[in-house]
Amino acid sequence: MKILVFNAGSSSLKFGIFDVSIEDSRVFKGEFEGFKNGACTLHYRIGGEQSEAQKRSESLNTIKDAIVRVPEILKEFGYDQFDAIGHRVAHGWERFHNATLINTEVLKHIEACTPFAPLHNPANLKAITISQGLWPDLPQVAVFDTAFHHTIPDCAYTYAVPKEWRDKGLRRYGFHGTSHKYVGLRVARELKRPVTALQIISCHLGNGASVCAINRGFSVDTSMGMTPLEGLVMGTRSGDVDPGMFTYLVRELGLSIEEIEHQLYANSGLKALAGSHDLREVEQKAAEGDTDAQLAINVYAYRVRKYIGAYTAAMGGVDVIAFTGGIGENSASMRRRVCDKFEFLGLHLDDDKNQSIKLKGFEAPQAQSFDSRIKVIVTQTCEQLMIAQEVKYLLAQRESVQTQKWHVPVAVSARHVHLSQEAVEVLFGKGYRLRKMRSLSQPEGWAAEETVEVIGPKGFFKTVRVLGPTRKQTQIEVSKTDTFTLGVEVPVRPSGKLEHTPFIKLRGTIGEIVTNGLIIAARHIHMSPADATKMGLKDGDYVDVKLGNGERSVSFANTLIRAKEGYVTEMHIDTDEANAAGIAFQTKGELVMNETCSEADIVAKKNMELNGRKTA
Repeated sequence: MKILVFNAGSSSLKFGIFDVSIEDSRVFKGEFEGFKNGACTLHYRIGGEQSEAQKRSESLNTIKDAIVRVPEILKEFGYDQFDAIGHRVAHGWERFHNATLINTEVLKHIEACTPFAPLHNPANLKAITISQGLWPDLPQVAVFDTAFHHTIPDCAYTYAVPKEWRDKGLRRYGFHGTSHKYVGLRVARELKRPVTALQIISCHLGNGASVCAINRGFSVDTSMGMTPLEGLVMGTRSGDVDPGMFTYLVRELGLSIEEIEHQLYANSGLKALAGSHDLREVEQKAAEGDTDAQLAINVYAYRVRKYIGAYTAAMGGVDVIAFTGGIGENSASMRRRVCDKFEFLGLHLDDDKNQSIKLKGFEAPQAQSFDSRIKVIVTQTCEQLMIAQEVKYLLAQRESVQTQKWHVPVAVSARHVHLSQEAVEVLFGKGYRLRKMRSLSQPEGWAAEETVEVIGPKGFFKTVRVLGPTRKQTQIEVSKTDTFTLGVEVPVRPSGKLEHTPFIKLRGTIGEIVTNGLIIAARHIHMSPADATKMGLKDGDYVDVKLGNGERSVSFANTLIRAKEGYVTEMHIDTDEANAAGIAFQTKGELVMNETCSEADIVAKKNMELNGRKTA
């Protein structure tokens, strides 16, 4: 399958042809830039990432002219036949969580998002509407910068502003999503570990810049907010400022809101501090003794460090700090400045490795020393490749969904406890063994006669059912609502992933213990290997699940597949999720099969691995 990808900006147009069936998939790369006096420069590369970069002048006035010229350019080099078109779209609001086939309704929603991304969405729309006219018979797909960040929890995306403002869409959305998603997957491949086993802080540092906390494969926070203006210091954008600045500037300087917004977008950041938006020029000035340039570098690095520190705390740890973007890839000195203050976390940069990094393709070299606990990885981002992969996946998914729908039974899991044998003996007496009360739907598990009291700093739950058999580690599973009763902040985790989980007190008939292992269990589907094979899934995949039909249907995204011999295929959700879906059930501290809504449509959304065996 060959896919044409457009990334249209306000002053440049990037485009490329990807043959996603081969290893070196970007077979043509092009970019129009430097529009001035009726001319621009076309940069292009033919035949893969290692091919020679070339350029030539083109007589074009605008981005629109450049888009119209693309078919002739592609035909000139023999790439005029392709199967679909993918478009980068900056803002998708709350509506678009995945790549989406473009139709009239989708175009209206993209246009409605323009106030959130006034410099980006209009250019994206222009590319879409022109390409629809040029290739009316090809499927065209929008891939949203904001989509990867839809997993950010409400406590991270919510602004503390009046409700009527929030109802108008004021919240954190985040951007650079395709870049951060690619970086997370690329890092995982480099380390030969599942992305769902890693805590990654992705630093996309370029003219536009953002940091993203990727906790076990999912974005949980990012520095850009409602618009691409919030967060880090950028080339021409200010990043974080005090909102009180607006009224001060209106009152004291007589500026309009539009003038202030323009200055924050176009004449702030490095440009305001050092007179240039290009860090290479700023670093040269600083080396020559320019104090403004020296301050600009320190401000830039400080802001990045501050976000990395914050996101390390938000995730409860970090395994990898990844650098990408023009500055992240090319400025060894900026990487050094950013990493310098994290020795207390066990990060030790190797200066020789850091200085020697010169990326040619999509390598992902490591720059930490041998004794560093945290890995430092540098890689080129490849947003267009990620867009092509999303387009390929969407079209394959649509074909699959149209031909086959799968159903799984649903069970509701109330709060419960799994105990280690050591904990059993502390709580119920030396040599004590759990007594089976009844079988559960999964053959390996059963409800025990024993219950415990779960005690938090604010409240407690009596008679919480213990499930057998015993495990190596004690694990306590509660709902989000339960955490407020207990007074503890609790992470959402797959079963068994208990690192850095909070401590809680358990009390039995004989004694009590304080133990970690308190989690909100990530929604998941137990699945027999035979069913997994039949549905085209494997252990560790993620799917979306729809309960019900019509306007009252509820979709549960990012549902983990747990395939294992002996499992009975069944989806498990907690009581909060059951309430949201309107599912009735009995709560007895055990797994209860729900008889009134026992089936769910699975819409497969596998955990993409960039083709796994394909090159990144």
